[in-house]
Amino acid sequence: MSTTALRSAPPLDAFPTPAGRFRASAANGSPALLALATLIAIFIVTAFLQPGILSVPGLTLMLMSSVPLVLAAQAQMIIMSVGDIDLSVGYLVGLVTVIAATLFIDAPVLALLSIVGIVLAYAVLALVVQRRGVPSIIVTLGMSFVWLGIGLQIRPTPGGATPDWLSMISTWRPTWFPAPVIFIIVATAIGWFVTRRARIGTQMRALGSHAATLEKAGVSLTRTRIVAYALAAILMILAGLMLASQTWSGDINAASEYTLMTIAAVILGGGTFSGGRALPIGTTLGAVTLGLITVLLSLINLPSSLQSAAQGLIVIAVLAGRIITERFVR
Repeated sequence: MSTTALRSAPPLDAFPTPAGRFRASAANGSPALLALATLIAIFIVTAFLQPGILSVPGLTLMLMSSVPLVLAAQAQMIIMSVGDIDLSVGYLVGLVTVIAATLFIDAPVLALLSIVGIVLAYAVLALVVQRRGVPSIIVTLGMSFVWLGIGLQIRPTPGGATPDWLSMISTWRPTWFPAPVIFIIVATAIGWFVTRRARIGTQMRALGSHAATLEKAGVSLTRTRIVAYALAAILMILAGLMLASQTWSGDINAASEYTLMTIAAVILGGGTFSGGRALPIGTTLGAVTLGLITVLLSLINLPSSLQSAAQGLIVIAVLAGRIITERFVR
């Protein structure tokens, strides 16, 4: 080997050792493992209080409400991977339930146009955030009131009826396996493929962490953000349709708590507010954990006025455990 080649070769200490790779993997995966441990602990307590959930029908009833939350959390994860936050998730999901329970039966063409309009609206939001520099929190907060107003205009009070093809989704009950688990796996697989396998996923994460480097590589930042917002809108639409299939009605306030719950699910699963990270499995574990916390608090007959406070305390405790775990691993 020539002297020039030796000089140009990277030093041996530039390559991570097996121990270094293990620590890096542990640091990246520790939040998801902590969310999994929390999920298992809550499940054990819930099963102790209600042994009937240890069956296919029991697991179906317990996990069904987590399916739309998982889809919405995957959408929030995509938005947060580019360094933004969507504060309109709850009312958008609620608006989709209103569209599903009203326009899908009375005016199906208008319903489809409304769905397409939501995706286009999110593309415009991405354009405003990227080109005009308006913070995503401001834009999406304003849009939350737009979705709320449209939903109240279409259906001022909860009601309506979903089409038969949509209602069949929630009534599908295979005897050999809980249907919600299948839906959750599919939702996670979609998020995993988009953010971890597709090229656009790499670009979205780069936009959230190294935007200048991504731009120097010749990738359009505007296009990347528009695609991210459009994909998130599609997942939120799916979440609304799934929620409508479970409630068989439309209600603009049906998912009003999803906004904060999806953010908490992403953070519980290992995401960050600064962007650059997308952990679909961790996000799913965080969303299911939050769903099970609601079930657990209902089983112990905690007053509804205290359930939100108790849920918040549990989330804070898990997040504190995540910080301690990450520091210990590193």
